[in-house]
Amino acid sequence: MSTHTLDEIDTIVTGDHVEAYRRDGFVRVRGLFERRDALAWGQAALAYARSHRDVSGVASIFSQHVNAWRDDEAVAALTRNPRVGLAAERLAGAPLRLWHDQVLIKAPRKSAATEFHQDQPYWPHADSPNPISMWIALVDVPVERGCMTFIPGSHRRTDLPRQVLSDAESLFSYCEDLRWEPRVTLPLRAGDCTFHHGRCAHMATPNQTDEPRVAHVVIFMDATTVYTGAPHIVTDPLGLKPGAGFPDTVFPPVQPVAAGAAKEGEA
Repeated sequence: MSTHTLDEIDTIVTGDHVEAYRRDGFVRVRGLFERRDALAWGQAALAYARSHRDVSGVASIFSQHVNAWRDDEAVAALTRNPRVGLAAERLAGAPLRLWHDQVLIKAPRKSAATEFHQDQPYWPHADSPNPISMWIALVDVPVERGCMTFIPGSHRRTDLPRQVLSDAESLFSYCEDLRWEPRVTLPLRAGDCTFHHGRCAHMATPNQTDEPRVAHVVIFMDATTVYTGAPHIVTDPLGLKPGAGFPDTVFPPVQPVAAGAAKEGEA
């Protein structure tokens, strides 16, 4: 296995990336992983999805498979890769822990748009000002296959309630001003990724191609986040009490790399 040091992350996630992320709430990082590795993970993700339940509740938009890293070694090799956690912490500027991962697949010629929404209002987190998601393309994702569009600066709107991602008007019904802000659309090649803040409003186009759009998302929260008690598919089975911290065994912290390298799977 290859190793990744903090110095190597600094060459991949540059100061310009950090500046853009903190200003806009999102940033594209090209080639975080080799194309061949991303395509292999894409095949693993498709195989996982075929044998596991879709928990999305919006199958017309995408299929969603949460916490795949716990069940599948190939997917875990991506979710727990040190490059992912170290890059997220560099951008966020805060200690993080894993919230969950998810395989997201838009079916060819059948899917609808994922409308503008923020992620964090869905999550039972208190005291988490720096949530960040890595969205990696495991196939080429041009606009026609369902790439994402972001509203720069919308991560500063931390007061909005949960929006409905199947409703094109939901976000704007809570914040009309965001309707008139610029939008940035970011196509990705396999191995490219975006990082976005949990409050950065984003959407994804339908998949109008003949191939599935396969993406993998790894989501982090602040390491000191506590549970609010609100229902969520990830926490409902765990019996957590409101105000409790998130246990390391289920929500592992990103481990710092000290004076050397971390082997893949040890972050």
